[in-house]
Amino acid sequence: MSCKNKEAQKLQFNVQVPTAGNAWVLENNNYIQSDILTKDGIQNWDNNKIRTYVYFKNKGNLSLGLTAKTATKNTKIKVSFNNTQKEISLTNTKLDSIFIGNYQIEKEGYYNIDLELLEENASINIKDVLIGILNTTQVLFIKDEFYWGRRGPSVHLNYLVPKSVENIEWFYSELMIPKGQDVIGSYYMANGFSGGYFGIQANSKTERRILFSIWSPYKTDKPSEIPEAYKIKLLKKGNEVHSGEFGNEGSGGQSYKVFSWKTGINYGFLIGSKPTKNNSTIYTAYFYNSEENKWNLIAQFKRPKTHTYLKGLYSFLENFIPEQGVYDRKGLFSNQWVYNKNGWHELNKIKFTADNTARKQNRLDYSGGIENNVFYLKNCGFTNDNIEIGTTFERIKTGKQPQIDFNKFN
Repeated sequence: MSCKNKEAQKLQFNVQVPTAGNAWVLENNNYIQSDILTKDGIQNWDNNKIRTYVYFKNKGNLSLGLTAKTATKNTKIKVSFNNTQKEISLTNTKLDSIFIGNYQIEKEGYYNIDLELLEENASINIKDVLIGILNTTQVLFIKDEFYWGRRGPSVHLNYLVPKSVENIEWFYSELMIPKGQDVIGSYYMANGFSGGYFGIQANSKTERRILFSIWSPYKTDKPSEIPEAYKIKLLKKGNEVHSGEFGNEGSGGQSYKVFSWKTGINYGFLIGSKPTKNNSTIYTAYFYNSEENKWNLIAQFKRPKTHTYLKGLYSFLENFIPEQGVYDRKGLFSNQWVYNKNGWHELNKIKFTADNTARKQNRLDYSGGIENNVFYLKNCGFTNDNIEIGTTFERIKTGKQPQIDFNKFN
């Protein structure tokens, strides 16, 4: 191949996919954390496999390449893309565009570009995966905010409460995590509302939690900056419940109970709101352990500068560990009811929404809707079951009114 032809092929590249945000490291086909993945891309790569995810919106032709360099001349790597494998040699010791080949995409969706070293004692830097394509808007990947992009999109069920249902005192719902969907780093939030949230987390291989938090009305990411008059006050908490403050995504009061919740089991969540005379609101959270047929108090907080019943009801699913954003996870949200002075009212309509990671199209691996008359949320894993943001869903009412004696709650 002449130098002139090589240069012509380089000019085809009009999309740069930074490995800093879009590449993942595999060892024995398992994703691992690795210090070769830096803010400047892949640095000093000497073993394992590199996988980069890219979304193509339409079928068509494209060219594939790399911005890379090697510390040793004539370093061979194997490239796997779209069910095709090819060996290429890197000879340049300064960053340059490397042509891999021409390909054809047959359908829309996520594709992975896999790179594998074929040499020992190699050391390679890869800044970008390069793509040459007629329409650059058809190529989607994590372009900015790499931390949030690697965490993956957060998704929400916004419950549509009838206008006739006012002054909501209690919000009840049920949540079940299917087998195999209990991915570490997941927060399955069952009962969210304007001012706080309540759900379960998979924190590590050995720990899971029930988490209930209330935001302070004072806007800051640092709890130490909250004036005394704006602090969330803990009024009481349940057995073995830890309490404290949280920050970084707003600030406020937090409580959690270490609890080994299981997949395939429906758990109940109940949140209460009681406005008080001194311009404060008391929020109380109870967790129903269906294995023991028992309600458990998690915590009760007082939020100052607030006088309201429950509003803005929603559920969400998020991944809070960036390196876990490569795994998909799912939650099933069912039997939503609200209670006011007129009794219980079933909620069976939702609007599906997602965060900025999804809205900016940094990631498209998210979905939500109805499955077997139960609302579901799914995210991460570079799956292709995408649902349009803003879609509304309505399930069939079940009539399974919660059987709760509020007088037994102290």
